[in-house]
Amino acid sequence: MATARLGSARDMAGRKREYETIYILRPDSTNDVIGQVNQKARSVIESNGGTIIKVDNWGKRKLAYEVQKQLKGIYLFFSYLGSAGLVEELERNLRLTDSVIRYYSVKIAENVDPAARTSEFTEEAFTKASTPGPDEEEIATGQAQARSPFEEDEGAFDFEEAVFGGVDEPMRSSKRED
Repeated sequence: MATARLGSARDMAGRKREYETIYILRPDSTNDVIGQVNQKARSVIESNGGTIIKVDNWGKRKLAYEVQKQLKGIYLFFSYLGSAGLVEELERNLRLTDSVIRYYSVKIAENVDPAARTSEFTEEAFTKASTPGPDEEEIATGQAQARSPFEEDEGAFDFEEAVFGGVDEPMRSSKRED
């Protein structure tokens, strides 16, 4: 078993570092494969004393350039708190996973108080992250059943209503009737 990596002299006792990791899966990955990779990343973070803040599935997107003979990929986003050495262990596990074609981690902040940092992570959000949204190309061509984030929300901003008036209001014409 590997020894725990020591932090830097700047690290304060009881504080953690905040990281973000984005990894890209093969575009033909099933929901089960996505769920397994997410569970693996979650278990690595939690077993190394980390705390997940946010998990998000950004869906299938076109890559900027070809990666491992793939032109598209499924993007997943993890935001978490952890100590020194956690990113190396997470990236090692991602590197050994066949369905992961690319990953990138960034340190957002040092000496973050874990009690003060609010977490948006829920089991529901974690489960939802294993089902990607529609392909961006399908959205652009209108083939996807894309749902607007403003639909069905009470009190949500309605662009058409704001610009064109309420749906129940009759159309006003510029012509005056004498």
